[in-house]
Amino acid sequence: MPLLRLPQAAHDLLGIDLSPEQQAAFERYQSEMVAWNETRANLTAITEPLGVEMRHFLDSLSVLRVARVREGTRVIDVGTGAGFPGLPLKIVCPAINLTLLEATGKKTAFLEEIVNLLKLRNVRVVNARAEDAGHDPAHREGYDLVLARAVAQMPILVEYLLPLARIGGRCIAMKGEGAAQEAALADKALRMLGGRLSHLTPVELPHVAETHYLVEIEKIVATPPQFPRKPGIPSKKPIE
Repeated sequence: MPLLRLPQAAHDLLGIDLSPEQQAAFERYQSEMVAWNETRANLTAITEPLGVEMRHFLDSLSVLRVARVREGTRVIDVGTGAGFPGLPLKIVCPAINLTLLEATGKKTAFLEEIVNLLKLRNVRVVNARAEDAGHDPAHREGYDLVLARAVAQMPILVEYLLPLARIGGRCIAMKGEGAAQEAALADKALRMLGGRLSHLTPVELPHVAETHYLVEIEKIVATPPQFPRKPGIPSKKPIE
C-alpha cells in the first residue's frame, strides 16, 4: 500500500525528499515484513502502517540528524532484527557499505530476502552474536559508524558496540526517555572500552508520544583485546 506520512515527515524532520524509487522500496519493505511477521518469523510487534512508517522507518532515518555518511562509509547495525536502523539508512544513502549483524537465523533469512528483493548492493548480512563478531578480524575495529536500536542497556551495549568501531569512529545508540540515566551508568564501561560520550540528541517523531534520543559515543583509543567477553557474559555481568 502507498506510504501514508513518511515522505512528508522525512522532509520536515530531516530535509530528505524521498524519490519515487525510494518510496517504492519502503512500501515493498513494509509489505514483506508484515507478511513474514504473520507466517514465518516474529519480526516486530508494530505492523500497523503508520506505526511502521514512524516507529521503524522514520525513527531509523533519524540517525541522519547526527551521522555524516558519504560514499564508502562502513556502517554496522548490531542486533538489527528486521533491519532497523540499517536498511532504511541504506535505502536513503545507497553509497554506504552496510553490515547487518543479527544472531537469530530466521531474522537473517528475512534480511537476506529483503536485500535481494530491493536489489541493494554492498550489504552484508551476518548471522552472529556481537560478542563473537567483536573478536572476528573481519569486523573488529573495522567500522566508521556502529549503530544499535533497542538491543540492551547502555553498560551492556557499549561492550557490544565499541570493539567494532575503528579509532576515530562513532557509535550511536538509539534510546528512549531513560537515555541520560543509562549513559551515566555506562561511564565506567566507556572508559574501559576506549569510548567517550559525545552528545545526547533528542528526537521528536510525529505521532509518537515519547521523546527518543541518539546517544553518540566516540571511539578514542583501541578496545583492550579481552573485550568483548564471551557470549552472554556482558548481559549477566555488565561493567558498572
